[in-house]
Amino acid sequence: MDFYSCAISLKPLLLPPHPIAIMEYRSLGQSQEQLSAIGLGCMGMSEFYGPGDEQESINTIHRALDLGMNFLDTADVYGRGKNEELVGRAIKGRRDEVFLATKFGNVRDASGAFVGVNGNPDYVKRACDASLKRLGIEVIDLYYQHRVDATVPIEETVGAMATLVEQGKVRYLGLSEASERTIRRAHDVHPISALQTEYSLWTRDPEQDVLPACRELGIAFVAYSPLGRGFLTGRFQRPEDLDKNDWRRQNPRFQDENFRKNMAIADAVKQLAREKSCTPAQLALAWLLAQGDDIIPIPGTKRVKYLEENSAAVNLRLTPQDLARIDQQIPAGAAAGTRYPEPGMKFVNV
Repeated sequence: MDFYSCAISLKPLLLPPHPIAIMEYRSLGQSQEQLSAIGLGCMGMSEFYGPGDEQESINTIHRALDLGMNFLDTADVYGRGKNEELVGRAIKGRRDEVFLATKFGNVRDASGAFVGVNGNPDYVKRACDASLKRLGIEVIDLYYQHRVDATVPIEETVGAMATLVEQGKVRYLGLSEASERTIRRAHDVHPISALQTEYSLWTRDPEQDVLPACRELGIAFVAYSPLGRGFLTGRFQRPEDLDKNDWRRQNPRFQDENFRKNMAIADAVKQLAREKSCTPAQLALAWLLAQGDDIIPIPGTKRVKYLEENSAAVNLRLTPQDLARIDQQIPAGAAAGTRYPEPGMKFVNV
């Protein structure tokens, strides 16, 4: 058997077009909660990545639950509340099958423009009540601060979030794109169960200090954009392949020379996937899963076929030799361009 081929026992699970996953589960930090090893990011169903189809999105959520993917992720800022409403409709009647995460903190005006981050205690409480109403639920399983408000001490923000737990409106607390120092300060106020930050084969910044801190404190690491916003799937050959209203056209990694340089990463993933008899998306997700059983990637999709493809990554095993070869071909820092435009970079790792 070829050195980089799939294990014989796994091959039946990785045959095209869409293998059926045997879902695995991972703990939410130090809690007893068991979350599907791969979750579903719902953002793109309502905004940012081109036009969507609500019924197909709802079908995708239902299919996720059918496959045992119980971890759904949304936020109040996605579609200015529309995404929470969509998720709420999709899980109606199936609430007990879902571990639901949503977020607050990013604020937009009536036109949709981003106007800043709000971590004020009063705002935290109002945002939570609004999310509960849009979702049509009584309690949020995991409530994140979407971005850290540098103008408000994290102790005050997390203190307000802790009050929501005491009131029974929220079960667990999380942060997103927080720095090591902020995570530690927040955790001193109330246990932080999950940190959500971008992590993938082309974004490995968390490995420096954030991921080690999470492991020291027993915090689960939820990896968003695990497929490099779709770039690592190999579906894009030029920036023009993106819909004209797709937010990724503004992303530095999808522009001009950076795009061309980053194609080398996508091509490397594609070649490695070919040798493993899997898709590039499955290879990229399997790599993340292999980084530790405390990591839970949440690839976003609004289509059933991509959901099924992504979910099957739990059944792909990469050997130590595979992982070493991937590190050699796609080392940390290989991606060209920042992961957000300059204004957005001011709100990460705060």
